[in-house]
Amino acid sequence: MQGNQVFIFGLVKMGVMLGLIMGGVPMLIWLERKLIARFQVRIGPNRVGKFGLLQSFADGIKLLSKEDILPTQVDRTLYFLAPIVLMIPALSLIAAIPFGGPIGPGEHQRLVISNMPVGVLFVLAISSLSVYGIVMAGWAANNKYSLLGGLRSCAQMISYELPMGLCIVAGLLICSSRVEDAGGLLLLNLNQVIEAQKGGFWHWNLFWYILPGLVAGTTYYICGMAETNRVPFDLPEAETELVAGYHTEYSSMKFAMFFMAEYANMLNIGAIFTTLFLGGWQSPLGFPITQALGAGMLITGLEGFAWFSLKVMAIIVIYIWVRATLPRFRYDQLMSFAWTRLLPVSIVNLLIIALIITAFSPQLPIPDSVKRAVGLSEPASAQPLILDSAASGPGSFTLPTDADGTDLPFDFTLPTNDEDDSAPADGADPVTTE
Repeated sequence: MQGNQVFIFGLVKMGVMLGLIMGGVPMLIWLERKLIARFQVRIGPNRVGKFGLLQSFADGIKLLSKEDILPTQVDRTLYFLAPIVLMIPALSLIAAIPFGGPIGPGEHQRLVISNMPVGVLFVLAISSLSVYGIVMAGWAANNKYSLLGGLRSCAQMISYELPMGLCIVAGLLICSSRVEDAGGLLLLNLNQVIEAQKGGFWHWNLFWYILPGLVAGTTYYICGMAETNRVPFDLPEAETELVAGYHTEYSSMKFAMFFMAEYANMLNIGAIFTTLFLGGWQSPLGFPITQALGAGMLITGLEGFAWFSLKVMAIIVIYIWVRATLPRFRYDQLMSFAWTRLLPVSIVNLLIIALIITAFSPQLPIPDSVKRAVGLSEPASAQPLILDSAASGPGSFTLPTDADGTDLPFDFTLPTNDEDDSAPADGADPVTTE
């Protein structure tokens, strides 16, 4: 019964999050159109529904009813696979992101679809797959504009993934320095990353020693905008140069899938940034307000979801603000910015963080196995083998280990008496080998 409950609860969490993403993307498009209209002293959508709230849903119905045009010279297999390959990672990434506190005592009652021990590696692996969909779309269309857009996107994503990865390592390094039982190793579980930032906004990684955390967070955010092809990094679909870039030959719902994947990836970048640098679902006050008022775990967990959503929306608003403010880069400027600005800054900042942790956290333990691997300690000398026939029967023994549980080298000598070297000593159990 317990297994069925875990399975059903996992399906419910998955359905809720997919529903929120698919329903939130149209509202995100409406929010962007309204905010940009305000920035540019316009009205924005206001015809369909109250305040134009239903405009994006009307646009979706329009795309469903439009003719699906298929160019004659396309690679049909890749042409149809490209929007699917782009959409699947956008919807899969949220599986490892904790989006709220625990709502019950069980491990399966955490507000995370899958509490992976290596959630960070899952996020890195899945987020790197979206480039394949864009490159496939550019190649399959048999169109030079589309091909240029796909090649631009490939080069851009590879370039900006390098400083982004270093910023993620910086965030994990900060969290690991705060956890005593981390053993000097990086935390890869995202729930542990969030727990390491509890206690108020002054414990968030973004404000760690003020400047290093702020540099890491800001650099990650800039790389996130480039990874999602947002202005001023939207060179793969620059309409002034490439018509529409990699999705020039797509129409109807296939075009809508590219559009939805871009906004879903915006939500993913916001969720990862919130988890790594803004304390995840933790309250900025240092304690859950509802818990202080005497509410139960369910309400406290939902409060965490509310904090998480507010932080992600604040990040999305900055996305939109940047789009309304900055012009598009030239392509040479875009690549130069990644390799000559962000990458060196990320490397230097990571070194500074490591030096600060080393200088001010000397109590961090280093496992004996790591010391031996890097040559910080002498190899352990051979230890005597301890016979333990009373515990496990004749012929059994206990291997000597160190504090980490690693087996140590040992001397194995068969006990003998003075009269016959082949006979066991008095009181000793015979040891046989095969």
